[in-house]
Amino acid sequence: MRVLSGIQPTGRFHWGNYFGAIKQYIDFQEAHDGYYFIADLHALTTIREPDVLRGYVYDAALDLLALGLNPEKATLFVQSDVPEVSQLCWLLMTGAPLGLLERCHAYKDKTAKGLRADVGLFTYPILMAADILAYDSNWVPVGEDQVQHIEVCRDLARSFNAHFGEVFTMPEAKIVPGAAKVPGTDGEKMSKSYNNTLALFGDPKELRKKIMRISTDSRPMEDAKDPETDHLFQLLRLFATQEQIEEVRAIYLKGGFGYGDIKKRLADAADVYLEPSRKRRLELESNPEKVREILRLGALKARERASDVLTRAERACGIKSQS
Repeated sequence: MRVLSGIQPTGRFHWGNYFGAIKQYIDFQEAHDGYYFIADLHALTTIREPDVLRGYVYDAALDLLALGLNPEKATLFVQSDVPEVSQLCWLLMTGAPLGLLERCHAYKDKTAKGLRADVGLFTYPILMAADILAYDSNWVPVGEDQVQHIEVCRDLARSFNAHFGEVFTMPEAKIVPGAAKVPGTDGEKMSKSYNNTLALFGDPKELRKKIMRISTDSRPMEDAKDPETDHLFQLLRLFATQEQIEEVRAIYLKGGFGYGDIKKRLADAADVYLEPSRKRRLELESNPEKVREILRLGALKARERASDVLTRAERACGIKSQS
């Protein structure tokens, strides 16, 4: 099965990015044909500083490789290095119903929060559909909040196929348990938009300080607490061993503890978990040419696949001759 997913370089990756998406990339690469891209075109809807965007793209490549994405098992590339996707996006836009985009919750949610709305944000699902369809993708691993975008992709592909023949492979959403549900420092979904993230890489001491400042409720120490409804416990279980999780669960149910102790346990567990990746990232930082070569080769492979799909679509709709 061919698995396709992308991640936006809109800042340094955080725990939500890893446990909601990146970890699944790494798991899927062992048994599937994985195409994973750094979505710089999508990032233009929020980042308007060229040097900042270039820096985020390179950092994203370093982070993904350090976290375990293996270029010998999966294809890693930058979205804009495959111009065929943008061309395919236009073909899809010509048949995309306006009402379909107006119903997309990502657009409605962002505008409701007062974030800048533009055509790029509005047509985001069409570019996402082009990303998926360009590689004859079978599975797209997503959290529940992204399922609607896959349905939009399927609607566009179904409509195109109905008009012009069986051009596109019909993708399926691969629901990832727990994806997009990592709580932030305030208990809400972890997101750069909410300024509640915990970084995967950076100064471990600064990370520990931020963990110790995580907001908690004001219930007395002696009260028993339900671990399943506590965001601090939800964060701890991402990193801790099963034995550690059960030990802390018992502490919650018994009561008589301070959240400061749980925060220290969380910081310790995260430090142990992330240390190997930190070391790999330092090694990659010392060899930037290797990183750029991985991205170059990944883009070449991705372009070859996308070019075949684009040509198929162009011939079907009359842009190019059938010969």
